Amino acid sequence: MREVAGDVERWRDAGKRVAVATVISVSGSAPRGIGAALAVNEDGEIAGSVSGGCVEPDVIEHGLGLIRASGKSTPAPEVLEYGISDDQNFERIGLSCGGEIRVLVDVVDARHDALLRDLRAGREALLAEIVAAPAERANLLGRAATWAPPAAWPGGLAPELDTAGAAAAQDLLQRGVSETRMLPLAGAGPAEVFFAAYPAPPALVIVGASHVAIPLSRIARVLGYRVTVVDAREAFATPERFPDVDELLVEWPDEALRRLPLYRSTAVAILTHDPKFDDPALQVALAAPVGYVGAIGSRGTHAQRDARLRAAGVPDDQIARIHSPIGIDIGAKTPEEIALAVMAQIVAAKHGR
Repeated sequence: MREVAGDVERWRDAGKRVAVATVISVSGSAPRGIGAALAVNEDGEIAGSVSGGCVEPDVIEHGLGLIRASGKSTPAPEVLEYGISDDQNFERIGLSCGGEIRVLVDVVDARHDALLRDLRAGREALLAEIVAAPAERANLLGRAATWAPPAAWPGGLAPELDTAGAAAAQDLLQRGVSETRMLPLAGAGPAEVFFAAYPAPPALVIVGASHVAIPLSRIARVLGYRVTVVDAREAFATPERFPDVDELLVEWPDEALRRLPLYRSTAVAILTHDPKFDDPALQVALAAPVGYVGAIGSRGTHAQRDARLRAAGVPDDQIARIHSPIGIDIGAKTPEEIALAVMAQIVAAKHGR
């Protein structure tokens, strides 16, 4: 949904009805992965893609059909299945790459409003929707729940699915993975639930407006990170030195970190090389669920810093999360090379390398 969220909100603000198609499973080779989305409004305008063009005409037609049926009530979602196309039958819709995909087509309504708000705000969020249910529980089809931590799992799928649904949602959002899961229903067969996980967009918080921070902020922006630079020293944290960052904060780093949204997709790079800034900032960052924490300094500096953090009550498992000396060892000498080494380490940590 994130890739089409802006268009969906714009169309809905204009009073247009909208349907969204989402890839919910893939088998074999497919042009796009699970979570790929296409949106269509009542005028036939489209945004996004579920297959790169192979099955779009059929998906759009089904979306328009649901829109036409949504005049008085929300129609049940449809799950469409597409396999390899038959070269001898030009009327058959299918994939040319030999794989199989299933596509959920749904009318956008109040069930999706909370998700759209969370995506617009850059929060991590998850939408769970029942896409298949036993005949005796067909009334569950289309029930959905939207969740944005740190709020509690809201439920809403079915009472007997709340515990399993909450566990699945937490697991998938933590891993940043969307998938369908079969969850048991009391006295009936299982329900198939699609969990669409939307991790927060990647962000980099740079503590210390140093000479390394300047090229680091530029590289991070090229890689699609939202960049915030924090430094209490007004002479360093200036718009002239950092014209392209998303946010420039002149305040104590630990205070800023307590205010900023810190997610698993957030990286924090400590570059001040000054204990009065570094240590409090590290204590806040290490207590948050961020995906990366790095701090500049030699091995000797790092050992002294570890001792200070330990004396301040920071647990050893948190201290062990610090990447220091910061950056991958590529023999970097210049600020630009050091920035490259740091960003490479952030990307490696993101991918578990």
